[in-house]
Amino acid sequence: MSHTITRRHAGAGLFAFAGLPGLAQAAAENPALIAAAHEEGTLTWYIAQVDAQTAENLGRSFSRSYPGVNVGVIRTTGQVAFQRLLLDIKNHTPQCDIFSATDISHLPTLKDRHELTEYTPANADALLPAFKALSDPGFSYITNASRYFLVYNKDKVTPEDAPKAWTDLLDPRWKGRVATGHPAFSGCTGTWALGVKKVHGWDFFEKLALNNPRVGRSAVDPMTMINAGECLVGVGSANNSYASADKGNPIGIVHPSDGLVLCVTPSGIPAHAPHPNAAKLFMEWMLSPEYARAITADGSEPILEGIAPRPGMPPLAEQKIIPLTVDEIRTGVPIVIEQWRDTFGT
Repeated sequence: MSHTITRRHAGAGLFAFAGLPGLAQAAAENPALIAAAHEEGTLTWYIAQVDAQTAENLGRSFSRSYPGVNVGVIRTTGQVAFQRLLLDIKNHTPQCDIFSATDISHLPTLKDRHELTEYTPANADALLPAFKALSDPGFSYITNASRYFLVYNKDKVTPEDAPKAWTDLLDPRWKGRVATGHPAFSGCTGTWALGVKKVHGWDFFEKLALNNPRVGRSAVDPMTMINAGECLVGVGSANNSYASADKGNPIGIVHPSDGLVLCVTPSGIPAHAPHPNAAKLFMEWMLSPEYARAITADGSEPILEGIAPRPGMPPLAEQKIIPLTVDEIRTGVPIVIEQWRDTFGT
């Protein structure tokens, strides 16, 4: 998979079918699969793209659709979730039924090791073309995508003074007040750092280090620090930023002029999932209109044909996107993690 997430893809695919009626119909019910999932009664979901509360809400929504099948949510940062899954595999102690990565290269790695179950959800063809191109048919499918852009505290920073480009974070006036995640923990932060490095070189991060940024772990941590006023500006994901603003928090959003980064989440079923039928049913649900509408409400991108984007969110097709291929992410993120540790410490 060496497809590129580009502005061209966004314009041609991401919103090409929004608003057209009759598309992306729910997958046909499979009574045998539902009955088998009920027999198992539960599944465990390793998830990082959304915060813990959102993940729990999604799990409960699935259980409302399929009473008697409960979802155990294990929400950690993306790299930690992947390492936990690899440890499960190494120790022959399978726990994970659904793995949703924030580093798109994790799923090809698992497939290469023969650690993914082959399964095709009935609604797979309803994925928008850009996300279908980034899926691996039969093994993993894109189930979330979120923009990474600039965020700021509206109570303390005016829109005029807010950063307009990533390079504005280097201004000395933000010293000690910039918030980011950590690429060694957060897969999406690694993707973001790789994208900014592609445009500005690692020199950008060496200069950022002089501003003493506050480095959390998860990509959710900057939101917490900015809401609290501990930091004033930083890196935010759309699905956390809009949801935080909806709660009345003072989050301002800027799509950077030098390019946002799109972090996509592929999901798949580990080869030795302890509840394989419940896992298959969950994969069916994650490619359903119900799920797609739920994630777009918080600011994630529509992933299916016929699902409208969140009202008021600037169209992705009109934004400058830093293009990254799966191969670039697979080879580049480990290098970024080491560079980050050398520049910012562990």
